[in-house]
Amino acid sequence: MASEMQPMNQWWQRRQGDGGDLGGFAVIGVGRFGSSVCAELLRAGADVLAIDSSQRAIDDLRQSEPAIEARVVDCTDEEALRAAGVLELSTVVVAISEPIEASMTATLICKDAKDTRVRQVIARATSDLHLKMLERVGADRVVFPSKMQGQRLGMELVRPNLLEQLRLDDRNSIEEIKVPGVFVGQSLGELNLRKHFKVSVLAAGPKGQLQVNPQASHLLQVDELLVVMGSNEALRSLPGG
Repeated sequence: MASEMQPMNQWWQRRQGDGGDLGGFAVIGVGRFGSSVCAELLRAGADVLAIDSSQRAIDDLRQSEPAIEARVVDCTDEEALRAAGVLELSTVVVAISEPIEASMTATLICKDAKDTRVRQVIARATSDLHLKMLERVGADRVVFPSKMQGQRLGMELVRPNLLEQLRLDDRNSIEEIKVPGVFVGQSLGELNLRKHFKVSVLAAGPKGQLQVNPQASHLLQVDELLVVMGSNEALRSLPGG
């Protein structure tokens, strides 16, 4: 086991050497849900560490995402998670569902282990009881895969201001987003999102009071929303906070 851990240990030490907090994401459990979270995070250019106790699951993930950092690790073993670098990352998605004890233990370790740098744990639940148990051991957020696809969760993690998305086709979407902080106090004309980000503004304004086809003079305020349309690539280029 020690020889399996060493390459990952070197990976997160190299990243840490680049300067300060690593940020980044760890995904524990790379079944269908966890794999789709990984894929969306990678698509957004995030640093992702994938963990699973199954060699087969890791091999399958490497087939679809060759560039990902992925390792076979027992998620109920605090020292194994520490050696793998999981406790050095800011956000951990506990995507495993069974056994329930494993998801609870992984959540607890990430939140309470000595010197952990994990700031946020998002855990997957399979029932209301599982949800309550995960919350009690410290999960910051609990999701049900039946209600949220892994792709959507990954998107939310890298774009926290995204509220809704309507896919028009494989390449284009309409999105409702919170006005990014860097846009506040500027008019739509000054921002010229069509020129600088290649997206069209369909509506803007406070929640419940959106103005369709807003004027270029509309001044964006804190807590206002934007409804924008464009290619998925262009929409991902908008500021995320």
